[in-house]
Amino acid sequence: MDRAALLGLSRLCALWAAVFALFPCGAQGNWMWLGIASFGVPEKLGCANLPLNSRQKELCKRKPYLLPSIREGARLGIQECRSQFRHERWNCLVAAAAPPGTSPLFGYELSSGTKETAFIYAVMAAGLVHSVTRSCSAGNMTECSCDTTLQNGGSASEGWHWGGCSDDVQYGMWFSRKFLDFPIRNTTAKESQVLLAMNLHNNEAGRQAVAKLMSLDCRCHGVSGSCAVKTCWKTMSSFEKIGHLLKDKYENSVQISDKIKRKMHRREKDQRKIPIRKDDLLYVNKSPNYCVEDKKLGIPGTQGRECNRTSEGADGCNLLCCGRGYNTHVVRHVERCECKFIWCCYVRCRRCESMTDVHTCK
Repeated sequence: MDRAALLGLSRLCALWAAVFALFPCGAQGNWMWLGIASFGVPEKLGCANLPLNSRQKELCKRKPYLLPSIREGARLGIQECRSQFRHERWNCLVAAAAPPGTSPLFGYELSSGTKETAFIYAVMAAGLVHSVTRSCSAGNMTECSCDTTLQNGGSASEGWHWGGCSDDVQYGMWFSRKFLDFPIRNTTAKESQVLLAMNLHNNEAGRQAVAKLMSLDCRCHGVSGSCAVKTCWKTMSSFEKIGHLLKDKYENSVQISDKIKRKMHRREKDQRKIPIRKDDLLYVNKSPNYCVEDKKLGIPGTQGRECNRTSEGADGCNLLCCGRGYNTHVVRHVERCECKFIWCCYVRCRRCESMTDVHTCK
């Protein structure tokens, strides 16, 4: 690396150090900033200059080789959140306008105790499990690799045995708990206790989603592909599939009481005998109206959002625009088309134009 590049990197580190000194990073959610591409390269900034709380910084110093996985886990979670909610009134908007690490990435939603809060915590914890486990299986770390507990087993009568490289999801879950979960200690505000307990539960629900969707892959062995014997191993599902499961959990999330005695219980009295499962998503407060702008809460509203005039779903103009109606304008697209290779040696194309109706919420 040349001198100019080194000087630039040192100035960047000094800048982030100054920023984080002014804005303490005690909030659980600030690590999520690592998933934003514009944040920089965490490995070069060093653990002390990252938006982590003291416990996370200590873990980072002991295991600096996990930084790329932490960053990738945050990126996975943010990307999947945006993908699952891209057509809905709340579209998983991130506070990209704020200086990285100085405020919660998801703004109001991260501490609102709503269904949206529940999904954010679950998908981010799941992203961390997924990325760390992938890194283990790829052989990028010395303290974990493949899951060896399954080896030397199987079913001889059915003609298969465990082998290959099973994803060690247990290590990924262990690290996710170690990095994200913090015990509720001496919290005076009852609301804070409830929110902390809710967030811890939803972290675990995200991890359980990764474990639940583990699948079995097999490879055949035998003469001419006869599949006389199969070698099988366990692998994680795609993160998109995990995101769909968590979205379903979001749609069926459970509202809990804002008071904790010995444990959390459902808000509705007639449902309190129904146990809360560890893979349920929990919320305390009802979601706000995402239809109209609320500058105080940082909610932009749906005005100006593009909608689908013919859809009856969440992306339809009727639902997304909250009954306010929509504007239609025509967009002209110009592109090269009907390209042909001319011997020798160039490509001749026509210039094609098309007109598209675009609908946006009033």
